[in-house]
Amino acid sequence: MLPTDVLSTAQQELTSWQGSGMSVMEVSHRGKPFVACAASAEARLRDLLSIPDNYKVLFLQGGATGQFSIVPMNLTSPGEHVAYLNTGQWSSKAIKAARSQDLVVEVLADEKESNYSTIPAPGSYTVANSSRYLHYTPNETIGGVAFDYVPDTGDVPLVADCSSTILSQPMDVEKFGLIYAGAQKNLGPAGLTVVIVREDLTGHTRAMTPDIFDYAAMAEADSMLNTPPTFAIYLLELVLEWVQNMGGLSAMETRNKAKADSLYTAIDTHDFYANPVAVHARSRMNVPFTLANPDLDKVFLSEAENAGLTNLAGHRSVGGMRASIYNAMGQDGVDALISFMNDFADRYA
Repeated sequence: MLPTDVLSTAQQELTSWQGSGMSVMEVSHRGKPFVACAASAEARLRDLLSIPDNYKVLFLQGGATGQFSIVPMNLTSPGEHVAYLNTGQWSSKAIKAARSQDLVVEVLADEKESNYSTIPAPGSYTVANSSRYLHYTPNETIGGVAFDYVPDTGDVPLVADCSSTILSQPMDVEKFGLIYAGAQKNLGPAGLTVVIVREDLTGHTRAMTPDIFDYAAMAEADSMLNTPPTFAIYLLELVLEWVQNMGGLSAMETRNKAKADSLYTAIDTHDFYANPVAVHARSRMNVPFTLANPDLDKVFLSEAENAGLTNLAGHRSVGGMRASIYNAMGQDGVDALISFMNDFADRYA
C-alpha cells in the first residue's frame, strides 16, 4: 500500500513532471532535474535514519532476493566463514544463496523447531570473530515473526534484510555494517532496492562480480552505472517526504504500534481467532491469524473481499490469514478489519 497523498501527487505530475511536459519516466536519468530528484531522495533518507557520513546509500535493482547473493559477493572471499540466524522463509533463502558461493555458512540459531514462531533469545548464540558478517531478518513477513532487539555482534559486521521494517520505527544505523531493503513494503513500488553500507565494507568485491552488483562501483557512479529505476526513485522521494510530513520515524512507530496492538487485541480476545507467534516475537507489520474452524477460511476471505478488505490470504506455504499493515495503512483500515472480524465471529462461532 502506498500513501494516498503520494499517489495523488504522482497522478497530478504523471504527464508533466516539474512543468517539463514529460513524465518523470520520460526524462533523462542523467539530466539535472532527475539527478536532483535522486539526490533529494538520498538526503531525505539520510535525514530520517540519521545515516552517518561514512555510510553509502545505494539505489539498486534485483530486490532483497538479489541481495542474498550480492551481499556475499561484496563482503567475502571463497572459503570464508559467515553466520546466519534462521527465523523463517526469507532468512532460509538468504542462507541457501550464501551456501552456493563457496562459503562456510554457520547457522547460529534455527527456529524451525517452533515452526518459526519464535526468535532466538539474546545471548543464546555466539558470533565467532572469524565470521565475515552475521546476517538476520528483523521481520519475517510470511510467519509474522519479528526481533524485539538488535543482535550484538561485537566487531563482526551485522547485515540486516530490513525490507519489511525500514521506516517503520527509528533504528541506529551505526549498529549495522549493511542494511538492505526491497522498496515494495514501506519505501515505494517494486523494482527498487535500497542498500545502506558502511564505507569500509566496500571495495572488496570478488573478481567477476558485475559492476552493477559492486557496491563500490555503484557508489562511485551515484547508483547510475546503468539506467536506474527512475519512476521508483521518484516515488521513493515522495514517500520519504510523506514520512517526514507525518512526523518522522518516531511518529511512524507510534502509529504502527497502535495499529498492531489493536489488531492483536481483537485476535486475543476471541476464541474464534488465534495468532501462532510468541507474544514477544510478534510483528507490527505482518499479523497472521487462523480461525478455530479452518473450513471457514475461504468463506472469511470471500466475505472480507466483498466488504472491501483484500489481500488477506495467508502465504500459500502456511495458510490461514495475514494482515500486512505497513506504514501507509491507516488505523481506519485496521479498524475496518477488526469490525469485520467481530461480525464474522458473531455469525459463525
